[in-house]
Parts: sequence; C-alpha cells; structure tokens
Amino acid sequence: MRLKIGIIIGSTREGSVGPQVGKWLFEELSNHEAMELSLIDIKDYDLPFLGTVKDAPGVTRWNETLNGLDGFIFVVAEYNHSVTASLKNALDSAKEAWANKAAGIVSYGSAGGARAAAHLKGILAELQVAPVRTQVLLSLFTDFENWSTFKPQALHAGNLKGMSTQLVKWATALKTIR
Repeated sequence: MRLKIGIIIGSTREGSVGPQVGKWLFEELSNHEAMELSLIDIKDYDLPFLGTVKDAPGVTRWNETLNGLDGFIFVVAEYNHSVTASLKNALDSAKEAWANKAAGIVSYGSAGGARAAAHLKGILAELQVAPVRTQVLLSLFTDFENWSTFKPQALHAGNLKGMSTQLVKWATALKTIR
C-alpha cells in the first residue's frame, strides 16, 4: 500500500515561486513506488486567521485533507528568518490531524531557507510531526532565474532522494501507531 503524502505549498503571496517548487517536487517524485502524492496549496483553503472566525468551512476542509494523509513535504519560503504567516496559521488551524506523521522540508530563500526550515522543525515537533533530517535547500540566487523562474541545480537530486527515502521510512513506522 502506498503512503499518501501531501506536498504543502506554504506561501500565499501573489507571485510566489512556491507553486513552481511544488510542481517540481510532484513531477520528480510522482513515480516513487511507495508514495501517492497530492499537491496542496494552502491558498485554496481560504483559512481565516486562527481565532477570528469559528467553524469556518475552509478549516474543516483543511483538517479533512490532512486527516487523509500519512505524511507531508512542506515547501517553505523564508520570510524574516522564519516561515510565512500563512503557513504558521495553516499549521495552527489543525492539531490532531498532524499527530504521528512524518514530514520532509524543501525550503527556499537567500540562505536556502535554512532558518525557516529550522524554525518549522520546532513547530512540527510541538504538533507531533517527525521532520526527517535530510532537506532540500534552494537558493534564490542559484536556483531561480531573475528570482522568479525556478531552475533547480542538479545537485538537489541527491538530497531529494535522501529526503524521500527517510520520509517513507518514518511515515511507514508512524502509521503503525495511528
């Protein structure tokens, strides 16, 4: 049985390169024998900021989507050395749906999104999500033409393979306790 893995695009900013990165991940991993992928853009859920609206339909749909997954790959933009507000809000808009699942991280920014990825790992730990060690760090300077067109360097293939291998192992193990 294949694991259901959601590729979560974590930036809702107009003109974000996140959807390009998500599409690349989907294409690169679509033939993986152990994963059934879905591309999930948090923008499509129209999530209100936590605490501003009670029983919003987008939040219900968001939780239903997450409940059907075994693991995640987060596409993370670095904003001010952290994750985007929209991703943090999406993380906070669910609780039980995250628990006992695994996650890979693909980040981008001027320093490869490393600071956002590190911050995300702490948030995920609190939500009982196990982030895998290997991650893909994309540089705005070398992996994006004119900072807007995604053209990943070949060197990312090794990290992507390592991350996906670890994700399958962890998601498989954690599925046994859910």
